[in-house]
Amino acid sequence: MRFDIFTLFPEIFAGVFDESILKRARAARLIEIALHDIRDYATGKHKVTDDYPYAGGGGMVMKPDPIFAAVESVLEIGNLKLEVGDAPIQHPTSNIQPPIPIILLTPQGRVFTQSIARELAQYTRVALICGHYEGVDERVRQFLATEEISIGDYVLTGGEIPAMVIVDAVARLIPGVLGDPGAPAKDSHASGLLEGPHYTRPADFRGARAPDILLSGNHAQITLWRHRESLRRTFERRPDLLATTELSDADREFLKTLGWNSQ
Repeated sequence: MRFDIFTLFPEIFAGVFDESILKRARAARLIEIALHDIRDYATGKHKVTDDYPYAGGGGMVMKPDPIFAAVESVLEIGNLKLEVGDAPIQHPTSNIQPPIPIILLTPQGRVFTQSIARELAQYTRVALICGHYEGVDERVRQFLATEEISIGDYVLTGGEIPAMVIVDAVARLIPGVLGDPGAPAKDSHASGLLEGPHYTRPADFRGARAPDILLSGNHAQITLWRHRESLRRTFERRPDLLATTELSDADREFLKTLGWNSQ
């Protein structure tokens, strides 16, 4: 899978993609990450990529022309026509084969979740546009990006950190990236629940013991314990998730012992 990241600050990514799991995934050619400096596609002597907003306002706005030029060149989609007539607007990149999501990273986008990570993991290539300053010209949002994504209800300096988050979350869903193929299915949010507690050696650390059940060798009971602890942790920390998670009758009965009220 290939990630194309369009940014004014490619140096921000130094080191992030060159350590641990992502480093191994790149070395094994399971993923490819390409950084594209938007400034390289700006025209003029000074390579200007931002300007004052029309009608005033705080901050600078990223110009549309360098962003369009960068994405069009890298994705080889030609110069997009932006005419808007009376007919419903068809996104000009809709004829790219195979489809490539062109994602604008913005606080105004839909909030990134594990479900969206799974959606993106189905593609062979994803493009990420990192906004900066006050934002990007609206025509990037309207005519170039196929969707907008936010990593949470807060504002960052730019889209670079969100791009890192998305690449990391999506990459670990690519077969072969993780040592344990079943690991993604056990993660928090994978099933709609938070993951339960983990323990390792020593069994007794300063008087705090790991649960005896985990040392028992009884795999059926361990599986049940882990599932119930996942339910318990979700109820205690994110009870809102229980409303959208598929629960068995046994799950519901256990949650009721904790004080959960499904109504």
